[in-house]
Amino acid sequence: MKRLVSIAAAALCLALTQAAAPAAADQAERVVVVKAGRLVDVVGARVLENQDIVIRNDRIVAVGPGAGASASAGAQVIDLSGATVLPGLIDSHVHLTSRADVHGLRRLTVSQPRAAIAGVANARATLMAGFTTVRNLGAPGFTDVALRDSINDGETVGPRMQVSGPTVSITGGHGDQNLLPPEYAETARGGGVANGPWAVRERVRENFKYGADLIKFTATGGVLSANTALDAQQFDIEEMRAIVQEAKLAGKRVATHAHGAAGIRAAIEAGVASVEHASFIDAEGIRLAVRNGTYLSMDVYVSDYILGEGERAGILPESLAKEREVGARQRENFTRALRAGAKIVFGTDAGVYPHGQNARQFAFMVRGGMTPMQAIRSATVSAADLMGWSDRVGAVSPGLYADLIAVTADPLADVRALETVGFVMKGGVVHRNEIPAR
Repeated sequence: MKRLVSIAAAALCLALTQAAAPAAADQAERVVVVKAGRLVDVVGARVLENQDIVIRNDRIVAVGPGAGASASAGAQVIDLSGATVLPGLIDSHVHLTSRADVHGLRRLTVSQPRAAIAGVANARATLMAGFTTVRNLGAPGFTDVALRDSINDGETVGPRMQVSGPTVSITGGHGDQNLLPPEYAETARGGGVANGPWAVRERVRENFKYGADLIKFTATGGVLSANTALDAQQFDIEEMRAIVQEAKLAGKRVATHAHGAAGIRAAIEAGVASVEHASFIDAEGIRLAVRNGTYLSMDVYVSDYILGEGERAGILPESLAKEREVGARQRENFTRALRAGAKIVFGTDAGVYPHGQNARQFAFMVRGGMTPMQAIRSATVSAADLMGWSDRVGAVSPGLYADLIAVTADPLADVRALETVGFVMKGGVVHRNEIPAR
């Protein structure tokens, strides 16, 4: 009997050892040294030559000439000495569960499960384009929460995400469902519809209950919603303040969709962290944004896609007419806000146009008056600051996540180089490497 017990104990010990072996291997330290021929230092707004970036597991531990010499003998070396390396890019306004080929009435055919599945493909396309972090501003049924969690759990390949859940909107507002007649209203209504200070507080609490990281609300009408005027304010100042105050109680931030000048001014006074679109912002709105340190996220590329491809994608005539009114004005006000010293962050409204084309906006920001370095900073350190993630992303610095991209051309000579990213690393894991070693 003792012999049988001994054999059983030995077998159990062997099984436990074998089961523990993969876990121990998984926990083994991974050390990578990236050799960057040129490194864009977005904190110092300069370019550094011949830098070693030492990565331990998912974090950067050292940066500098020869820093790799102190790495362990078994460190993996990635040779990007013939390329320009930058921090992973950040898009502060995307809709990963939306598709660019499904607009207008076509959107009514897309179920929430189908939108979530589309989000998986769109998340991958976004990451492969060099955008390692995004803010997802508006998604039905908390599909963005599910996508974020799937990425975080390693089930899905995609960028780091902050998500807002359903957009908070007044009845009949930009976040409500305005494409159907009244008999369908109850089943088709937007998930974030609320009216009055206490009702909007309840909606904010519900969004946080189900996993939102921030709140987005609509302060004016929008281009792609029916029967909403671009310059008409939605929510009064008391409701806006209730939204912002409730979010602050939870330690969270608020973004607002706003085209019209009055809605922009009211939202800034209410304390939002960012104004999305800001198309008709006036001199007073710019002054308030500068005074309050409010970020402007102005999607100055998307108008070209809407007017060029939108009709084929189902965008309705009413929306096309509104875009013809808003696009040029937004670009003019982008330049005015920039010259006045407003804080401008990179945000594109991806999902209105195809995911993965996010970097096309850089050239439009440069045309609007930014230097290439300013445009790159808007999609790195500035976006990280807006998100409250400066201790995680937005620069190539010790302690931050090892989120890196690389291009063979010089993005400071021609910012369009960022449209063809050849190397993508997120958290120390290489997802794309098409840059030949030197």
